[in-house]
Amino acid sequence: MLATVTSSRQMELGVTFVFQAVPMRRGKRPGSHGRFPFSIVRAGTFEPFQPTPSESRRPDEPAVIKEHSSMNHRVLAATVMMVALLGAAGSSTPGSGVAASAAPQVRGMGNAPPPPNPVHSYSIVKPLKGSDTPAELTFVFTQDEIYVPIVLRRPKGPGPFPAILMSAGNGTGGMLRAISTAERLVRMTDAMLARGYVVVNIEPRNEIPYAYQTQGRAVDLPDSVSGGNRVLKSTATLDSDDYITVIKFLQAQPFIDKDAVGCIGVSHSGELIMKAASEISFGAAVPIEGAANEYLEIDNGPSAPRVDNEVQFQDVAVVRKRANMAKAMERVKKVNTPMLVIGRDKDHQQGVFRLTYDVLKEAGKDATWLSFDHPVHGYPFMYVKADGSYQPDAIQQKAFDAYMAFFDTHLKHNHAAAAIAK
Repeated sequence: MLATVTSSRQMELGVTFVFQAVPMRRGKRPGSHGRFPFSIVRAGTFEPFQPTPSESRRPDEPAVIKEHSSMNHRVLAATVMMVALLGAAGSSTPGSGVAASAAPQVRGMGNAPPPPNPVHSYSIVKPLKGSDTPAELTFVFTQDEIYVPIVLRRPKGPGPFPAILMSAGNGTGGMLRAISTAERLVRMTDAMLARGYVVVNIEPRNEIPYAYQTQGRAVDLPDSVSGGNRVLKSTATLDSDDYITVIKFLQAQPFIDKDAVGCIGVSHSGELIMKAASEISFGAAVPIEGAANEYLEIDNGPSAPRVDNEVQFQDVAVVRKRANMAKAMERVKKVNTPMLVIGRDKDHQQGVFRLTYDVLKEAGKDATWLSFDHPVHGYPFMYVKADGSYQPDAIQQKAFDAYMAFFDTHLKHNHAAAAIAK
């Protein structure tokens, strides 16, 4: 089976990347998911790779790199190969997508940083377990020149559609976890697709604890090291930077309404939403039990109330006293995105969730509060169980209905107006 890899850059350069599925030649190793064995087939106008001594082929055959290791290694090989090919094409093919040669630079002179690279992506289309709608396993180019994995699914038709970006907790596990999460949420996201939404699972890089409140966002620096104009960053790129990059990427897609991108996230991902909303605007957001301790600069130190080493921040008054309210208000004043803040009545961080809402309201922002009594952290995300069953309870369904109605109100109004106009 062949799967094409799509990119706007590819079309500019006349390059075609093809992924060819091949059977595994040996048993799945312990710990290997083994879902997506494939080979990378190089096609286009470039000189073929030299085969290893163990390979033999005709001179006119395309070179094939065969991977039988874990999915992480296969995805890494795919990404490295595509970037290498793109670099070769860019250096040998003239056109609007190729930068002109820079004038000679002097080492140590602090040459200006290069213009920002356009956000682009590469996608591998695969079936998603439990659904008839395939998944686009997509790698999105980030500001520090790596690729962040997302799993995108879209309704039938050209669009433009509203979109919902979703995640839970910290980024970890790369594309493997993004696929696993998409599979576990497949019934819930199928319901979103049926309502006309593009659905996207993101797996950004993991957080650097407390870096957000101490270092700020990374910016490009002059290249005073190499004598060229490399992309050099002022500090480490954060998971919230990845999140912002993917929002901008979705807003730029022709099949997505740029004014109708919404975000929903559980726990740390709820905090990512707040961080992103203080930097850019997007259609609507639903932080679920958002652990915005760093965003609000809450003192989690030794004097914080604890039970079995777990902070006890149920009381919003206690949380307010421990938060840097001046900094929190400074950040919230930049928010222009409508928010539905969802808490959990008996969660040990309920005071943090509520303070997030309170500060939004005190800053005059469009914010709504909703909370339910449920035993499970992240209950509004309705997962397929390990045995394959799907049985959301009444509270989960009520929460789902509430936030989808919120998204419908804020993300579909343009579509409704257009329909009325016609």
